[in-house]
Amino acid sequence: MGFNLQNLEAALKARQKCDTYLPFSLHFFESVSSTNQTLWDLVNQGAISGTAVIATQQTAGRGQWGREWISPAGGLYVSVAISFDHKIEATDSYQLTFATAWGIASQLRQHGIDVGIKWPNDLVLNGRKLGGILTETKINKGQITQAVIGVGINWTNPVPETGINLESWQALQDFRPISCLEMLTSIVLLGIESGMKCLCQEGVSILLPRYLDLLTNMGDQVYVNNLLGTVVGVTPQGNLRVYLQIHHPKELITPEIYIQPGTISLGYHKSSV
Repeated sequence: MGFNLQNLEAALKARQKCDTYLPFSLHFFESVSSTNQTLWDLVNQGAISGTAVIATQQTAGRGQWGREWISPAGGLYVSVAISFDHKIEATDSYQLTFATAWGIASQLRQHGIDVGIKWPNDLVLNGRKLGGILTETKINKGQITQAVIGVGINWTNPVPETGINLESWQALQDFRPISCLEMLTSIVLLGIESGMKCLCQEGVSILLPRYLDLLTNMGDQVYVNNLLGTVVGVTPQGNLRVYLQIHHPKELITPEIYIQPGTISLGYHKSSV
């Protein structure tokens, strides 16, 4: 059975509240080169904030830092366009990723799926990668004016050893909280909406602690330049906060350093959140 856009629209209407933050305009494709690129093309043609492109396969998906995003058939690939009326500094672009990760993870957890967040942009389940987020922005005078937020979730597609797809996980459970791809899509879209609403209406001071509550890396030990450190948080700009243990002849000094995304890889491990 193929993807039913009417079922998705009905699911969104049933769950969205009266104060809708994103007026979703939905476009479904079986396969695209990239949902982000397809959406940017629509934005350049005048698509409004809330326009979403949905596909079950990407042939040229993009990941963080220019990496290829392997996007086999059976996954869920969603991109949402968002415009901003208030100021968001270009240096704060990772706040959009944090908002998306927290919003989607929170929505899935409301359905009994114990999803966590791996810094900076992955969704994890049972210590394995369930999905990822790619945020792309347009900048004017140092301010973010538009963004396209891309999300990939493993549904029935094959995954590497470090990954997990949701249908395989559900098959091992005593219940099946996500009944169909349309339901999963609605959860992802509403997660993006709730995350953006939190960031834009309540601010990063509210959003960041919520993101950290679901961060699976808190307390992880990492090596930075052969020095042992402990992950203690994330800055509003997206940098990982690490306390380094440096042995001094007379005392133990623990300076805090900040690590930019893409500088180190934290890997995957089983942990509870």
